[in-house]
Amino acid sequence: MTDDQRFGLNRRVRLEGPLRLDSRVDLAPVEIAYETYGTLNADASNAILICHALTGDQHVASHHPVTGKEGWWTRMVGEGKPIDPARHFIVCANVLGSCMGSSGPASIDPATGLPFAMRFPVITIRDMVRAQAMLLDHLGVGRLLAAVGGSMGGMQVLQWVATYPERVGSAVVIASAARHSAQNIAFHEVGRQAIMADPKWRGGDYYGAGDPPSAGLSVARMAAHITYLSEEGLTEKFGRQLQARDAKSFGFDADFQVESYLRHQGIRFVERFDANSYLYITRAMDYFDIAEEHGGTLATAFKGTATRFCLISFTSDWLYPTAESRRIVHALNAANAHVSFVEIESSFGHDAFLLDAPEMNRVVDGFLRAAS
Repeated sequence: MTDDQRFGLNRRVRLEGPLRLDSRVDLAPVEIAYETYGTLNADASNAILICHALTGDQHVASHHPVTGKEGWWTRMVGEGKPIDPARHFIVCANVLGSCMGSSGPASIDPATGLPFAMRFPVITIRDMVRAQAMLLDHLGVGRLLAAVGGSMGGMQVLQWVATYPERVGSAVVIASAARHSAQNIAFHEVGRQAIMADPKWRGGDYYGAGDPPSAGLSVARMAAHITYLSEEGLTEKFGRQLQARDAKSFGFDADFQVESYLRHQGIRFVERFDANSYLYITRAMDYFDIAEEHGGTLATAFKGTATRFCLISFTSDWLYPTAESRRIVHALNAANAHVSFVEIESSFGHDAFLLDAPEMNRVVDGFLRAAS
């Protein structure tokens, strides 16, 4: 295995399309940035698609070109890990609408020669999956050994099975849901309004100014980041400890450690993400409802499927709580699908799937080995 195969190949492809979106707009061409790890075997039977979450990207197990940090899921992907380039051909694509190389609001509109900005068409999770299918066709992958994802990545995995059931052998859905709840839509709307209220947003046309709406995007990230954690985890890590001071300031600086932490998360985020992409992807998540696409009955989406499912939830995840996973499991049972489910004890909240979770790794490793 070469170094490129071991650490990932960062690629970008321009597909002529057109891609018919759920909004009934034809998008062409379609650019997709992606990474691959490992080698596709002779009968193309070892491909695993990893689907990333809202603010993730294709750099699943290699260093991020902007931040210089290691990939976001090196605990799951790598040599000796459950998803192993020595055994699997691993593909991770930047989703449609994002800002790490795939077509999105920052892309150049061929009709004007300028960034699309808010003229980019509104997209859905299903549109993201259709773009991924185009990429897999380009790579010569007709059927996936497995599709794997957490959070919004898990939504994409479910959409894959609902849209292309014959192309997915196994599905691993972690800390996710089959539709976005009213509470989650509400949190997203707070973030979007923070971005659009920033004077530097300029109706989305801020690219040429070189001065993006960083303050609004930072606040959006801070609000969202709270939902990724748990009260137990925040209390354990920060409590009511003051930040670098012995007494309260009686002002509005970051008196508490948790305040400083959230501000730091917001500042770091604006270095690597685009505000308009945040608007588009959160809207895609809000529109997500697989049951709605199938007459209001979730089981209908998976009727007759031969795909094997593994669902994982975490006890302290209140963004996508265990009840959401159980709803999917019940629907799969009603559809006579093969499904395994485990709830893992964790105090890390929704972000548990990105952190050190040995039990999760054991579950995924066993499930994927049985699928091979």
